[in-house]
Amino acid sequence: MTTTEKHEFPMARTCPFAPPPAYQEIREEEPVSRVRLPDGGWAWVVSRHEDVRNVLNDRRFSAHRQHPDFPALVEGKAVSRRPDAERMLLEMDAPEHGPARKAVLGEFTVRRLEALRPRIQQIVDGQIDALLAGPHPGDLVKSLSLPVPSLVICEMLGVPYADHEFFQGLTVKVIKQSTPPEERGAAMGAIQGYMADLVAEKELNPPDDLLGRQIVKLRADGTYRRSALTGMGLLLLVAGHDTTANMISLSTVAFLRNPEQLAKIRTDPGKTLNAVDEMLRYFTIIDAATARLCIEDIEIGGQLIKAGEGVLALSYAANRDPRAFENPDELDIERHARQHVAFGFGPHQCLGQNLARMELQIVFDTLFRRVPTLRLARDVDELPFKDDANIFGLYQLPVTW
Repeated sequence: MTTTEKHEFPMARTCPFAPPPAYQEIREEEPVSRVRLPDGGWAWVVSRHEDVRNVLNDRRFSAHRQHPDFPALVEGKAVSRRPDAERMLLEMDAPEHGPARKAVLGEFTVRRLEALRPRIQQIVDGQIDALLAGPHPGDLVKSLSLPVPSLVICEMLGVPYADHEFFQGLTVKVIKQSTPPEERGAAMGAIQGYMADLVAEKELNPPDDLLGRQIVKLRADGTYRRSALTGMGLLLLVAGHDTTANMISLSTVAFLRNPEQLAKIRTDPGKTLNAVDEMLRYFTIIDAATARLCIEDIEIGGQLIKAGEGVLALSYAANRDPRAFENPDELDIERHARQHVAFGFGPHQCLGQNLARMELQIVFDTLFRRVPTLRLARDVDELPFKDDANIFGLYQLPVTW
């Protein structure tokens, strides 16, 4: 296996419906290879589906993003934490990760989420009402994609939705690749400060929302720490709105470009959940979340990776691996794509994946039923895709009907 760097990361998509062209070359010719990072360092990339799952499921790869050797996909080292901040769930390793995840896992059981379905449906209907009553053409991002998951996660956490412009604006700065390190750190610190103040307020009289219930539960267990709950709340707030918002927008474009696929869920809504997982596989909007640091020598895909070396487990390359998915570059909503790694894999698999699936299912079934003549108001090549962000999506989506 070569040890020279042929590619630089991160790579930009040249087509919104396909991975960077080099991903296929890497996966087929050098599935475990070295790449150059923005800070001048290097890391291993792992690109095949089986190998990516092995990396993400092995405790010899650490998720500790604050470690100085952790592979960074943005330039510069920003001080992105308040002095009292703790590692967030996605940054923890065993043994602390398991108990921290278990403490909040009950909030995301299928039974609890099903109880939210009527309210999510109400939110979706309300936003579609607003879209239809608003300007024509309208912006689907502003009217539907962003408000739906934002309202849902705000109600779950007990975050005032009136503050949505504040935390949404800061989130854009955090995930934009061109944001200067100091500005990114300041934005992250501002969101942390906002969440810390909100948690402190809830401590006085814990309400019946996710944060309030966590305060009561953790106090009873003798494990409550405001800084830890602040990190959890921040993670759920940011991840809970931006990712799903981007998937709503991208999937809507994909459905409108592939009317034969859209016809299938219109005819049989029982296929919508399959369609959701296929869209997640097809777009794979996050690659950076699956970066890791090797903490013990291990062989992956025939290549020895040594302790202290960084690894990028390329979810998007894995989700287009023909060894795992037949004709992977085709969009096929009848494909059984549940084994995709768009939500990660192993101990750090996305906590809110079932909530995201439910939101997407409700949005697709409702939007295309209520607005059967929906169409794009601009050509696809004129749409403002987020080519400059660590989470792919759309800044605006002009639609008409």
